[in-house]
Amino acid sequence: MADRLWFCDWLKDWTEEDFLHLAPSDELFVWAIPRPNHQNDRIWAKSVDDIEEDEHYREMVRNQACIGIFVMFTAKKSHWVIKDKGESWTGQYFLDIILTEHVFSFLKNEENVIDPDEVIFVHDKAPRMRAYPMQHLLQNNNIKFWSNDI
Repeated sequence: MADRLWFCDWLKDWTEEDFLHLAPSDELFVWAIPRPNHQNDRIWAKSVDDIEEDEHYREMVRNQACIGIFVMFTAKKSHWVIKDKGESWTGQYFLDIILTEHVFSFLKNEENVIDPDEVIFVHDKAPRMRAYPMQHLLQNNNIKFWSNDI
């Protein structure tokens, strides 16, 4: 709740033009076999006999294949990075590959953003984004980011 209140306070004096400088981002996963989501997989039946046999249990697959995707968009363009096979979303991978090789060059290109000097990178507030090395890397590369209070 505190994050939401902080965010509202941060945005209270913004204009429509200010919002055009945001570059929100997030990571997502696309699974080869849908992961079990027991909250959404409930079967509503009056009797157990009314449930088909193949609906009784969902298959659990160990180490199933998935594609990790980093997505970022601006008022002009969207950009995505597909995670290398076998890599995990560690802080170091994010620093070395996602930020250094992709985000910085994307945000500094006038074809991608309205004004490279005004763009604000909006991350998902994952713990790695609050880590000092991550925030210092962003600052050292002249990238403004929300929650820039180290």
